[in-house]
Amino acid sequence: MNDGWLETPFDLSGKSVFVAGHRGMVGSALVRRLEAEDCRILTAEGVDFRRQDDVERWMDVHRPDVVVIAAARVGGILANSTRPAEFLYDNAMIAAHLVQAAHVFGVQKLLFLGSSCIYPKDAVQPISEEALLSGPLEPTNEAYALAKIMGVKLCAAYRKQYGCDFISAMPCNLYGPGDRYDAEGSHVIPALMMKAHAVKTGAAEEMVVWGSGTPLREFLYVDDLAEALVFCLQRYSGEYPLNIGSGEEIRIADLARQVLKVVGVEEAKLVFDESRPDGVMRKILDGSRIVQAGWRPRVGLDEGLARSYEDYLKLL
Repeated sequence: MNDGWLETPFDLSGKSVFVAGHRGMVGSALVRRLEAEDCRILTAEGVDFRRQDDVERWMDVHRPDVVVIAAARVGGILANSTRPAEFLYDNAMIAAHLVQAAHVFGVQKLLFLGSSCIYPKDAVQPISEEALLSGPLEPTNEAYALAKIMGVKLCAAYRKQYGCDFISAMPCNLYGPGDRYDAEGSHVIPALMMKAHAVKTGAAEEMVVWGSGTPLREFLYVDDLAEALVFCLQRYSGEYPLNIGSGEEIRIADLARQVLKVVGVEEAKLVFDESRPDGVMRKILDGSRIVQAGWRPRVGLDEGLARSYEDYLKLL
């Protein structure tokens, strides 16, 4: 595999950088990080990225030099498994319209954000980038994964056919400021945090955890991802997606106990609802390519959970 690392970094100085999805957890973290760069940050209000005419009209007016596609319809296991049409259609259209418009309007560099769920459910662990399309997907998030795979392959196809400097990055499970807190659509960490807080306030007597608690997962604080994305923009230019993770994994049961401790109710009772799906039993990325190139995560899980809970309290 050609590593794709640049000898001379791509210079963001003086560039206009469009962050699509700037109000989401990843997009807002990236905007915070880009404020330290000598670039002009562009965001779009009132633009429906699922509509080609909306996207092309905005791109024609603003003509960004760099595009980062952090916009997506996201959610946890319940949302993914019960609303597959929305997750497939919306995410496929977002990717297709932004990638095509970036080509049409001469964007110098584009970074597409995929997800670790694009890899096969039975992939060898840790999961390398070469595992893509090597086996069946996890059924509970297959629709979302298919749309993200399309985005990755679009970037590679436009690079091959048109010479576009379009790249992809594959983060592991993310958490941090700007996360989504709702009972039906949250990922695991915000869902656990809401449940732990309910115990703390007396709204619940115990914390119910979906599944058996035995699956292993890898988590990355979103500001560490933002640092990695800027690193990729400046240093990477290759057709293969880049895995980005913390390199550490934890059982869901242990994660739940850690969340209880951060919230201040570590003696609370845990109940595992095994009628709910576990998803894949283990998922950790092989992030050696970006680590060997010089990027490292900085925020450990304890610190990241504490910061996340502080952020959650501000929303109440």
